[in-house]
Amino acid sequence: MSNIYVGKILKLFVSHKGNSKRVRQSALLVDTLGVKGDKFYNKESDRSILIASTDSYDLIKNYQIDMPHGYLGENLLIDYNPYALAIGTRLKVGDAVLEISQNCTICNHLSVLDKRIPKLLKSDRGIFAKTIKSGEINLDDSIYILQE
Repeated sequence: MSNIYVGKILKLFVSHKGNSKRVRQSALLVDTLGVKGDKFYNKESDRSILIASTDSYDLIKNYQIDMPHGYLGENLLIDYNPYALAIGTRLKVGDAVLEISQNCTICNHLSVLDKRIPKLLKSDRGIFAKTIKSGEINLDDSIYILQE
């Protein structure tokens, strides 16, 4: 298997029960049930990790909307746009291997900041991944597409 370097981790987030704000982390532990410590842990394995690109934030910024990182609900904010990758594509991130499981749909809560956000992002909110190999993901970890 060869690895193709595509980018790195810029920020990491979790959500805690009873709190809608994302909390920044320096590292995340992931396993087949999701992100340990996240309120969505052990809920739905195919949607357990949300990955967003800085491209989504840049797109919103073009419309003079100040959207803070974490607002899209991502666990991983990366400097690479993975949205066009095929379902089933595997990414090596830190010690973990993640598999893209589906595109993220737009939620109505995104319009709280600005009613234009859902329409502007359409298919650019992020992608969901599930954990294939458990491990730790840290800030600045490299991201590789695994080729078989």
